[in-house]
Amino acid sequence: MATENSRIERLHRELNALTEIAKTLTLPLELPELLDAVLKKIVGVIEPAELGVVMLWDQSAGLFRPVASVGYDLEILTNLGFRAGESITGKVYDDGIGRLLGSPAQVAEAMEDMRPSNRSILVRALGSQSMPSCALAVPISVGGKKYGVLVLETLHSPVIFSQSDLPFLQTLGDLIGLAIDRANLALQADAIREARQAERMRSEVLAILSHELRLPLTAIQGYTSALLLDEVEWDEEKRKEFLSLIDEESHNMQSMLKDILDSSLIDVEQLIIEPQPLRLQNLAREVASEVQLRTDLHNIIVDFPSDFPIVEADPRWIKQVFRNILDNAIKYSPEGGLIVVRGEVRTNDVVIIVADQGIGISPEDLIPLFEKYFRVKSAANLHISGTGLGLPIARAIVELHGGRIWAESKHGEGTTIYFSLPLLETVLDD
Repeated sequence: MATENSRIERLHRELNALTEIAKTLTLPLELPELLDAVLKKIVGVIEPAELGVVMLWDQSAGLFRPVASVGYDLEILTNLGFRAGESITGKVYDDGIGRLLGSPAQVAEAMEDMRPSNRSILVRALGSQSMPSCALAVPISVGGKKYGVLVLETLHSPVIFSQSDLPFLQTLGDLIGLAIDRANLALQADAIREARQAERMRSEVLAILSHELRLPLTAIQGYTSALLLDEVEWDEEKRKEFLSLIDEESHNMQSMLKDILDSSLIDVEQLIIEPQPLRLQNLAREVASEVQLRTDLHNIIVDFPSDFPIVEADPRWIKQVFRNILDNAIKYSPEGGLIVVRGEVRTNDVVIIVADQGIGISPEDLIPLFEKYFRVKSAANLHISGTGLGLPIARAIVELHGGRIWAESKHGEGTTIYFSLPLLETVLDD
């Protein structure tokens, strides 16, 4: 009768434990955090357990790696890497059958082939030269897919695992396998979704770029064909007008192609900056003069304090930031107006401010303003050439310099773009 009562109590404990662990497995956690929470529950309900570790097979490395542990210093333990067949983990994984190692001799025998480097990591992670005196290990698998091994160990406890603990632990190992399988399926679903979204965006971008590049080409071809007509004698003023329009469209096309090239460099992380001491006010004036030549409707003013400090930056790429921002200011103020480029000094950085009197940006468009291919919706009724890459490229360049870029605007009241760069002393101190 006492034995029957004991068995019923044990079943009751296991059922409660399964319920608690199943609840834990439904928590909205990333897989490592989820396995850590589950392992803590398992060690808490299987009485002899003092140590526990979840070892998963890393296909890319060809090693078993720990992803959760109890009783070990996980930061040290993450350096552990068992080869196929090595130690308790490798043997249980290969056999696909749980093992009870009920004595120090059996544990030592199973760990005999452990590489010295791994043994040293275990000792440091445990903070003791003592090795486990008893171990229980089960494979983590589901539907024929093998993921790893769940290992519980005793170190000092007088109570050891029994053969009757093995089926219960295997049930828990199967639950962990289901959780891993579910997480992998979710990742695959996300990857498929992202791939489809990327493909859709790629198609949209190609369509936009094809359209935008065709426009200046069509204009250039039209004006050139007109100039080449034998039956029409154009006066000098008209010829200059056509040539000026050809030059403008050529510049638009060149800018688009440069944006695409710069964006490609950013995508493959090949945008390299070579900082040097730089006077931003001189650079701003140079670019402003260059851009001013392309517009009669706008008046670009550069205003920097006389004591504006030197910064450490790459002149080539910072020029590009100025060009992209000023080009944007001109495009989105089609009726002309004043564009002011100012510099301000703060404690640890400088801020460049470019303000226009253009069509402005609505609040919902400010957040994605620096994302690739984004075009301001308020300009939908205007034909404004461009790739939607100018400001994202400016952001990438500024962030590579250790600064940041942001915007303020109101619909119909113009836009102000800000970007910051660290002061020379700050850069050198880093």
